[in-house]
Amino acid sequence: MRIESTAAIITGGASGLGEATARHFRELGAKVTLLDRDTTRGPLVSKEIGATFVETDVTDETSVKNAVAAAKTAMGRITATINCAGIATGEKTLGKNGPHDLASFRRTIDINLIGSFNVARLAAAEIAQNDPLPDGTRGIIVNTASIAAFDGQKGQTAYAASKGGIVGMTLPMARDLAREGIRVMAIAPGTFLTPMLQGLPAEVTEALAQDVTFPKRLGDPAEYAALARFIVECDYLNGEVIRLDGALRMQ
Repeated sequence: MRIESTAAIITGGASGLGEATARHFRELGAKVTLLDRDTTRGPLVSKEIGATFVETDVTDETSVKNAVAAAKTAMGRITATINCAGIATGEKTLGKNGPHDLASFRRTIDINLIGSFNVARLAAAEIAQNDPLPDGTRGIIVNTASIAAFDGQKGQTAYAASKGGIVGMTLPMARDLAREGIRVMAIAPGTFLTPMLQGLPAEVTEALAQDVTFPKRLGDPAEYAALARFIVECDYLNGEVIRLDGALRMQ
């Protein structure tokens, strides 16, 4: 697949990793539809880069069905899905105020894991309708995991579980969709300078950067976007999770 002939839906496309990916893809000529709940920033970003915006709740089946249909109408087809929508929660299994709130655990799993699966399965149904390339390829799904899936920290039980689920479903989903010519990959970012971290004091982000093996800085969302583009274009990548973390291994 070539990026300039790609028609991609990108969840969480109004900010962070999703926005960086949307901008990068559009700069290279891809068609892009942003799926996000942010009805303020979503339309602004889509207008700026020449993309389509659809307000979407990734946890809701009807919302995603409508968004996928709107994306296909806007772009003519869907060949790539990049799942970047997600939240990060910080809460211990048993903290000073008692056990982990069950509702917050469910919400994290619902958005990060179930939301990614919901979009992937419905997008796959549309991608499967594409005419195949000579090697049988019809499209690609890229989900976003995290190094927390492997090196989860204190207070990351819900987040690590959600991202571990994405790691776990990568290979079986790739096997499920092989007959349709759809590849499935996942990216596991380390500590990136996204809106989740941009509100922290400078001394905190500097301390986080010092834990990275090399280079000693936080990840740039543009680097995630560049890897997503490489995955789209490298047709032999399938069923794998790629860490993007500067060799960071959290204690």
